[in-house]
Amino acid sequence: MTTDTAARPHERLAAALAEPLAEVEATIRDRMASDHAPRIPEVTAHLIGAGGKRVRPMLTLAAARMLGYDGADDVRLATAVEFIHTATLLHDDVVDESGQRRGRPTANLLWDNKSSVLVGDYLFARSFQLMVETGSVRVLGILANAAATIAEGEVLQLQAARDLATGPDTYLQIVRGKTAALFSAAAEVGGVVAGAAPAQVRALFVYGDALGIAFQMVDDLLDWEGTGATGKNVGDDFRERKLTLPVIRAVEAADADERAFWDRTIAKGRQEAGDLDRAQAILARHGALEAVRAEALDWAGQAQTALTVLPDVPLRGMLHDLADYVVARLR
Repeated sequence: MTTDTAARPHERLAAALAEPLAEVEATIRDRMASDHAPRIPEVTAHLIGAGGKRVRPMLTLAAARMLGYDGADDVRLATAVEFIHTATLLHDDVVDESGQRRGRPTANLLWDNKSSVLVGDYLFARSFQLMVETGSVRVLGILANAAATIAEGEVLQLQAARDLATGPDTYLQIVRGKTAALFSAAAEVGGVVAGAAPAQVRALFVYGDALGIAFQMVDDLLDWEGTGATGKNVGDDFRERKLTLPVIRAVEAADADERAFWDRTIAKGRQEAGDLDRAQAILARHGALEAVRAEALDWAGQAQTALTVLPDVPLRGMLHDLADYVVARLR
């Protein structure tokens, strides 16, 4: 890989972190092995090898290296972060009854739900083993709290699903749980392992939190805008009756006829031919997509502002550009 300025931000970040990322990949292969249950590495390799960008582990490595760390614990923690992420994906696909992930059949489709859940549990356990090896109770606490917050966010999403009373505050709480919690923890533990000052550790947390929120808002927008960037078809969230922020904003502004439409299609699940087109027209009428786009841009800006207290080194610039890239997917 090169550091060509034409490369996308996550590619430039990967190039700058090539050596520790290679160590992360080697640690992933080593720790996903099982002497007694060969299905574990089979299932894990299927998902981990599906082309993920490794953004979350890169946040850990970048945070640590930006602050001068040159030990091995950032690699252990970056691997733990990737295992937590992979475990949540395995579990999510079971909960959502998904058939595709990153353009490939999901593990639960190729094997079964039981295998996906149990291999996810195995990866969670492996992640905690890696945390313990650092000898830091503080990083253990940060990532353990993140794992609990992720589960809490997923349960809250189940409770709020298809409830038209769900508002932006609940949406934000869900997103902070299911997406942003691991972004913020990944960045934060990089600072902790590097022995950073409290203000710098806090800045890394804020950066990851805001980046994760922007990331999820953009994914929710892309579901309506048809770029294919998320590996989903246009309107998948609508067909699955998910109350993402664009729909929440449209419901807030709905007249009686539109409210009845959302009640039929989302709350009651009675969808008919032409409903997706009408939903898109309603979103356009109320400027819902533009409003959410502005919110995503604001969160990306908050992420960039948080970086200003960190050392002015090339890695900081790459993290700044990464926030731009997250929202640039909308163009």
